[in-house]
Amino acid sequence: MVYRGLFRNWPRFDTPTDTLMNSRRPRRNRKSEAVRNLVEETQVSVKDLIFPLFLVEGRDQESEVASMPGIYRRSLDGMLREIESCMKLGISAVDVFPAYPESLKDAVASESYNPETFYLKALRQIKKEFPELCLMSDVAMDPYSSDGHDGLVKNGKILNDETLVILGKMALAQAEAGVDILGPSDMMDGRVGYIRQLLDQHGFIDTSIMSYTAKYASAFYGPFRDALDSAPKFGDKKTYQMNPANSKEALVEAALDVAEGADFLMVKPALSYLDIIKSLSEAHPLPIAAYNVSGEYSMVKAAAERGWLDYDRSMNEMLLSIKRAGAKVILTYFAKDFAKQKH
Repeated sequence: MVYRGLFRNWPRFDTPTDTLMNSRRPRRNRKSEAVRNLVEETQVSVKDLIFPLFLVEGRDQESEVASMPGIYRRSLDGMLREIESCMKLGISAVDVFPAYPESLKDAVASESYNPETFYLKALRQIKKEFPELCLMSDVAMDPYSSDGHDGLVKNGKILNDETLVILGKMALAQAEAGVDILGPSDMMDGRVGYIRQLLDQHGFIDTSIMSYTAKYASAFYGPFRDALDSAPKFGDKKTYQMNPANSKEALVEAALDVAEGADFLMVKPALSYLDIIKSLSEAHPLPIAAYNVSGEYSMVKAAAERGWLDYDRSMNEMLLSIKRAGAKVILTYFAKDFAKQKH
């Protein structure tokens, strides 16, 4: 009776057991852990992950980011120890973000390409100490800008083409420091092509570009801006970061980045934009990266601390959903905890 509508062309039986006698039973492939492992479609590996790290100037400096429990700002000496610890767990890629004091910031982000700045010196030292490490960096003005924006500000407006010149200097300086993957996160039009051409002209043809292709104007960035003290001093970033309501626009951005020479396409944030990850992975053969951002990390941490969620299960499910959507690479603050769990 229960199955009459679903199987209306089948003979009528008196009981559900009779009805299901010859049917496929998906539960057979879930009956034990061994069987479930055999048919598992998606797996997350430590090799898929990039661990974001926060660098500060000085020595013996370490402070926890208040809004990101378990995540620290470290000076170079502590960061070298942290990277060594990560590599022992199988994490082979890190993305280093600098936290600059206001005294070193200016309107044109000149400190970003100063060869003696602590960030570039640290990148050189990290690559010297760990040549096998995949070292990623961030290319955008906001950590160095007195305005806190990702582009050059004139008369309250973020200028696109003028910003490219600054980003080019920054990218070239980071490539010279030994960075393997540059991460332009600014969302200025044409920056991938400009940076690619500049790198090639200076002989850095092997330096990769992981473009922040679809970076949305999201509410989930708050803890990251706390970590770097890089919030905009006025207005918001909606004239260059994408509208969360738009999905087709991401395909336009991706097509441009592919044409301009990007090696990876990134979606940021990840969790609220799984559909965008899937769309880009289906539309382009390049590896898709996803940034599992600070707010996504912090809300799981906060809920777990209150006993509302199981931390390990929530972390695993979140990372799995991002990988299942089509991301080949995941930048995530969960990387070290995930690696410890799997080690």
